[in-house]
Amino acid sequence: MFNIRLIETPEEMPLVEELQRIVWPDSETDVVPLHLLITAVHNGGLVLGAFDAKKMVGFVFGFPGLETTADGPRPKHCSHMMGIHPEYRSSGIGFALKQAQWQMVRQQGLDHITWTVDPLLSRNARLNIAKLGAVCVTYHRSEYGDMRDGLNAGLPSDRFQLDWWINTPRVESRLGKHPRPALQLMSATRAGLRPLYPLRECSPGLICPPEHLPPFEERLLLAEIPVDFLALKTADFSLARDWRFFTRELFETAFEKKYIVTDFIFDLNAGNPRGLYVLTHGESTLDKFEQPPLTP
Repeated sequence: MFNIRLIETPEEMPLVEELQRIVWPDSETDVVPLHLLITAVHNGGLVLGAFDAKKMVGFVFGFPGLETTADGPRPKHCSHMMGIHPEYRSSGIGFALKQAQWQMVRQQGLDHITWTVDPLLSRNARLNIAKLGAVCVTYHRSEYGDMRDGLNAGLPSDRFQLDWWINTPRVESRLGKHPRPALQLMSATRAGLRPLYPLRECSPGLICPPEHLPPFEERLLLAEIPVDFLALKTADFSLARDWRFFTRELFETAFEKKYIVTDFIFDLNAGNPRGLYVLTHGESTLDKFEQPPLTP
């Protein structure tokens, strides 16, 4: 059983620095330092740590921010960083940290949390979109410039900006005592979702992106990405770059056409694991994101 608590003192904050070095190795300059973490928590920011006994195995860090709206600046919470120790991934710590963050930010009187994620990481998409109920309508090219850490070096740092509307029924239903079951590929196809494009195997175990972007014709579409992009990047770096530029065109086009990323299917059944975004068309859905497009 993991213990999650606020980290607020100079004595504990070095644990966050050290865990960053483990999660994102090989780039000391990308570590958020103790003095900045302390300054943030003394001015409305949050650092939450997950502990296995006395060992910190995960953390999430965020701070208050402003967003531009038609009615002027509006406060939000910017969730800047979450890291899980490699030995504790897939243990539920990420969900528990975000759930604690959700509770704390609501107590601050805010209703919107944003953060950025690499759109090609299936496991992250499963957590952030399928399990937490975040949505996306924003794609940033090379958001952080040239990154030097071991996970990101060499690829353009393109990112989704996720919107987490934390007071909506959509989010509350996914974080409550009886969360919504994850959407399954079989139920999605039975409901009439059409894959936006077929994928082809370009070498054993590696799939290539389509050469051309197909038309967007249905209200609900499935957009497939590699189920393990980091393994693909290690096996064939040039193929990883191809996927980066294809998905850049894919999601920029989708958002221009008023599609919204509203769900994610992480299907590990059978011998063909798959990761697929659900794209939903319609400005009415954009308002509050209160309902998922499908139920399993």
